Amino acid sequence: MKALVFHGPGQTSWQDVPDPAVKDAADAVVRVDAVTICGTDLHIVKGDVPEVAPGTVLGHEAVGEVVETGGEVRGVRPGDRVLVSCISACGRCGFCRENRYGQCRGGGGWVLGHLIDGTQAEYVRVPFADLSVHPLPAAVPGEDAVLLADIFPTAYEVGVLNGRVRPGDTVVVVGAGPIGLATVATAQLFTPGRIIAVDLAESRLEAARRMGADATVNAAEDPEALVRDLTDGLGADAVVEAVGVPEAFELCTRMVRPGGHVANVGVHGKPAALHLEDLWIKDVTITTGLVDTHSTPLLLRMTAAGRLPAGRELVTHRFELGQMSEAYDVFSRAADTGALKVVLGGPRHDEVRAA
Repeated sequence: MKALVFHGPGQTSWQDVPDPAVKDAADAVVRVDAVTICGTDLHIVKGDVPEVAPGTVLGHEAVGEVVETGGEVRGVRPGDRVLVSCISACGRCGFCRENRYGQCRGGGGWVLGHLIDGTQAEYVRVPFADLSVHPLPAAVPGEDAVLLADIFPTAYEVGVLNGRVRPGDTVVVVGAGPIGLATVATAQLFTPGRIIAVDLAESRLEAARRMGADATVNAAEDPEALVRDLTDGLGADAVVEAVGVPEAFELCTRMVRPGGHVANVGVHGKPAALHLEDLWIKDVTITTGLVDTHSTPLLLRMTAAGRLPAGRELVTHRFELGQMSEAYDVFSRAADTGALKVVLGGPRHDEVRAA
């Protein structure tokens, strides 16, 4: 089969690799019908995630059809259309028993495209299939479903739930890329008083307004002043960092109110300063986290019911599976291309939806 293989920082290739096969009784092999690229994949290619060994097939989000299962798999069978979660869960360790699948110590957690071969391929082996793939309702198109493999549960769990968003809150989302936009969408489930989106790209701020942000501000135009003005100088109740650079994290800590929450979602490749000389007295809670995907069944039901925007708002570019290099190029130059999410698989559409 063909797959996108990581060969070291800055080096990938779409090449022939052996077909995956069931290795353990809990495995499933899935034919990939739709796959997407994550900002974390870009971090891997840059060399920010040194645990990824050269020779690894990248990718951790996919929709496809089960073609083979191990003897212990009970939840799916060949022929089933499924969502492949970005997190694999053994279901037995202490963390899995607490629904903290991202911290699995039984061989799961974030392994696809990280510690084992991933989804940016024609086929993928998924460990612990009963907890790591989700049967798809017929009402959910693949383009919508693939966004529930990572960005929507990440935004909801690591951003909104960790940020303790409550009715009436002022919520600031720093970074209006795919995760930030999914945060804007899922924060509305808790009826905050206002949502403010911060980004450097006007196209992404426009997308944030479409997703429901009440106010937007360019990161170069003093977002701190806007937050002060809108909160009578107090600061935001919840601030979500969805970029992964030191400047964005430090900006978040300056915009949060006393007693508020900073939820870091971004993947950081460099150290960020924690200004405890300012924060120690403010009773601020700062959370980090890898998504657990415990919310995926809930988000799937909401998508089937039309309660989440998913692909119709977030997918801007579409490619055939074999155009992986082109898709990476477009996604990595989002400031120039207007890319939010790219989806590979199915027929090629040359038209690009406005970002």
